[in-house]
Amino acid sequence: MGFQLAEESSVPGMVEGYKVGAMTRFVEVLATIGSFLLVLVTLPFSLCFTFKVVQEYERAVVFRMGRLKGGAYGPGTFFVMPCVDNCVRVDLRTVSFDVPPQEVLTKDSVTVSVDAVVYYRIKEPLNAVVKIANYSHSTRLLAASTLRTVLGTRNLAEILSERETISHTMQTSLDEATDPWGVKVERVEIKDVRLPVQLQRAMATEAEATREARAKVIAAEGEMLASRALKEASDVISMSPAALQLRYLQTLSNISVEKNSTIIFPLPVEFLTPFFNATGNQDASRASPEQLAAAKQSKIQPDIHLNVDGSLASK
Repeated sequence: MGFQLAEESSVPGMVEGYKVGAMTRFVEVLATIGSFLLVLVTLPFSLCFTFKVVQEYERAVVFRMGRLKGGAYGPGTFFVMPCVDNCVRVDLRTVSFDVPPQEVLTKDSVTVSVDAVVYYRIKEPLNAVVKIANYSHSTRLLAASTLRTVLGTRNLAEILSERETISHTMQTSLDEATDPWGVKVERVEIKDVRLPVQLQRAMATEAEATREARAKVIAAEGEMLASRALKEASDVISMSPAALQLRYLQTLSNISVEKNSTIIFPLPVEFLTPFFNATGNQDASRASPEQLAAAKQSKIQPDIHLNVDGSLASK
């Protein structure tokens, strides 16, 4: 008895649904026949409205009386019924758009402004038309929110140095989110990262101090190496007095290259020793025997020295 009631209660619903489906199908067939008759009556002018041409980079999605008719059409020419079929074109070429600059608070509490570029294309025209109202606008909004989400988990140093990693993370996240819409995100690029002016000054001061410290270390190492080289050179030169004199003359020749300088050439006392000995011999020959004897007894030797002005004097 219960089985009969259930059967009676379920059958009317099935019959009603069948009647609605049959009525819809009947109306659709009737409209199609009317549209076909209209095409025949208005030949050949109706051919301009019944044949559609789709380019190589396009696909067409056709709805007949509001219901999807088969798959995507194109490229090429296909036939539609006027007043019955509705055709929606979808471009399969890669589209790029700029993500507006986003004010993002990084993980280390620094506010930065970041903008990016997103490249995407349609890989499934049916899903792009049926499952999403406006795939382009939705992809733009999703890209902006994904950019804020990804950058919010990064430090400032990571944002500045790991742009490729961030771009790849954004691309993966966007591709997973837009895959049900038939959208393929091909590439994401971080365009620019704008820092506050005060932070830029602080970073510039830090970088300048670091470079100065490195310059001082390098200069100190250079001085140390130069002092070691000079010490070795002095040890070699000290083995030969002639080498020191040659080095002295080489320095004078290097100085003499400049035409606007005056060089004072000091004469070593050793060069004048033969002249002093000759002068002493002449004085000895002119002296009397008594003076020579007194000189021998007192053993007086000529004392040659330099005056303050650099002239030679003898006592």
